Parts: sequence; C-alpha cells; structure tokens
Amino acid sequence: MVSSLSKALGYEFKDSALLALALTHRSYGSSNNERLEFLGDAILNLSIAEALYQQFPASREGDLSRMRSQLVKGATLAELAREFNLGEHLNLGSGEMKSGGHRRDSILADTVEALIAAIYFDAGMEVCRQQVLQWYASRLQAINPQTSSKDAKTSLQEYLQARKQPLPSYQLVRTTGSEHQQQFEVACVVALLEDVVPGVGSNRRSAEQAAAASAIQQLQAKL
Repeated sequence: MVSSLSKALGYEFKDSALLALALTHRSYGSSNNERLEFLGDAILNLSIAEALYQQFPASREGDLSRMRSQLVKGATLAELAREFNLGEHLNLGSGEMKSGGHRRDSILADTVEALIAAIYFDAGMEVCRQQVLQWYASRLQAINPQTSSKDAKTSLQEYLQARKQPLPSYQLVRTTGSEHQQQFEVACVVALLEDVVPGVGSNRRSAEQAAAASAIQQLQAKL
C-alpha cells in the first residue's frame, strides 16, 4: 500500500514515520498531522506564489492572489488527494471511518498539506518545492490571469464558443497500471488544431484537464 502511494506521489520517503504521521488524522489519536498541516500550508502558498510570480511577470498583485487562491483552495487540494487515491491510506478514528472521512474534502485537503511538510522535513525545501510544482504542473499550465477561477476544460470550451467553433471532444485512448495505480491517457479533438492533443493523468478527469490545458497552450501559440 505504501509503495503504491509513493508511486502516486512521485516521491519515496526516507523516513517512513514522517509519512505515517502525515497520513494520521486527529481523530486517530494525539499524535497526528495537524502541526504538519500548519507548516505545509505555508510551504504550499510560498511555492505556488513564487511559481506564479515567475510565470506571469506582467500580472498585478490582485491577479496573482486570485490565481494562488484558486490553486491552493481546499477543493483543489482534495482533487489532488483523489488523484493520489489518498483516502485509502488515511489513518482515521473509528467515528471518522464510519462517517466516510476518507472521502471528505477537508480531511483530504489537510492531508495533502501535511504531506508537503513531511516531504520538507524528509528532503529539504528545494526537493519539496519541486515536488509541489510537479503535482501542480497541469494546473499551472492551464491557469490564466483572466480566467483564474475556471478549470482548463471550461476555459477551452469558452475559447472555442467565442470563436463559433465546435466544442472539443475527449476520447479515452488507454488505461494502464494496476487497479489502485492506474494511468489514463486521453485524446482531445479540437477543430482548430490539426492533431489530437494527448493528456495523461491518474484518473480520467485529470487526464482530460491536462489535455485541455495543452490544447489552450497550442491555440494561444497560433495567435
């Protein structure tokens, strides 16, 4: 189970106790991930703020803040957690287990922040920062100062509608990997682009988002 999670995260802990602590909710006992969550939140905000600062040198503070908020909000973190299949690895108290805590957005989001801090303690700031940027690669690619509240699929759809073009279509090309560690490859078909645009993710939704982000980038490059 731990090896499958490490593969999903793209990171293998040297200190397994740090990983176990990051996965432990306060309902499980007094030794839990709350302090890691506190630090991970700060590291995440700094890493994303720095990435946006460098990616959008002409953007004003307000636009940068809105984009950062979109990327670090609980719903986005919960999406990441589901892409990692994080819920099945959580250490929860019996009450949380019975009430479906492993599916709750707030618990999933907090655990991602705790994992960030755990990686920081395990390997240092630079490795941690690179790991965060790897997790956020498709989202950073897709985000735009003018459409920071929209995901890549929505942005692509609106881009095409504004130009009276057919909506994009998404086709599942293949699924690889074991049941708990699958990788999905999709193809996005856009009338304005000659070739289909591939996207890969740990679930079909994230693969489609990655393909849409790439399609937007190609369309913008043609302008």
